[in-house]
Amino acid sequence: MLNLDWLGAFVVFTEHLNFTRAARALHVSQPALHAQIGKLGEALGVTLYQRRGQRLELTADGKRVAAFGREVGERTRSFLDVLRHGESREPVVLCAGEGSYLYLLGEGIRAFSARAAAPLRLLTRDREGTLEAVAAGEAHLGVAPLEGAPDGLAADRLTEVAQVLVVPDGHPLARKRHIRLRDLEGARLVVPGPSRPHRALLAQALLSAGVRWEPAVEANGWELMLHFVQLGVGIAVVNACCRLPRGLVARPLPELPRKVFYLVRRRGGELQGATAELRDALLAHAAAWQRNHAGGASGAPDAAPTAPARRR
Repeated sequence: MLNLDWLGAFVVFTEHLNFTRAARALHVSQPALHAQIGKLGEALGVTLYQRRGQRLELTADGKRVAAFGREVGERTRSFLDVLRHGESREPVVLCAGEGSYLYLLGEGIRAFSARAAAPLRLLTRDREGTLEAVAAGEAHLGVAPLEGAPDGLAADRLTEVAQVLVVPDGHPLARKRHIRLRDLEGARLVVPGPSRPHRALLAQALLSAGVRWEPAVEANGWELMLHFVQLGVGIAVVNACCRLPRGLVARPLPELPRKVFYLVRRRGGELQGATAELRDALLAHAAAWQRNHAGGASGAPDAAPTAPARRR
């Protein structure tokens, strides 16, 4: 039989990956916690964590056990809430990147919050962090740009976003209706750091087109990138959903692929309750961003509407 106390202790341990801090959070001794987690691993017949140099990290089995433990804890608390109060008070957790919250998800979140009884908790993570949070059971739903449904997760196609070049309204490229990659020859670009997916995709596209460019400044986050363009530091390629500061215009870059955003969740049964309500609200308002996208007041052609098509 699975000991739920050991399972709960392991979930707390995974939040710290440090026996001293986890034991303090649980108000038990470090040897007692170590023994509980050791017994849990023995009972399940798997290795839950391993040491990498000076730090601990979960194994693949450990991550699955942690996700299961969070689900068990959440369902237990929800059951007790319903039993005692007639409704669950467990929050629904959504994870997404800063840009998704700023430009894509506002209307859906507002619609859910206006009518849902359950509280909404938001986590801000990058694409990889969002997928990890959903897989680990830290978040019920996540939103991220993907090439398709990731392994182990179910995905609903949320919306499709083109990429545009943003320049000051007095820039020579502002006079063009569409921008070709060759138009960026010698450009000074405001780009994310070298490890970011957007930087890698843009750099590869320019390399393939034989276009030379240089980074004017490295900045993470659309808002900061657009701020530097407004200051005249350089020009930038951003998602078409971004809202532009005054004095900037956006021009389509048809040679760059559109980014497809997915709403992801763990596999296993249909969503229920407030989590299903949040998913439905986000899908229903998936195209709301097009009313305020980067081209809205700046001369760029409107993107074609995209109705959310679910992918299981």
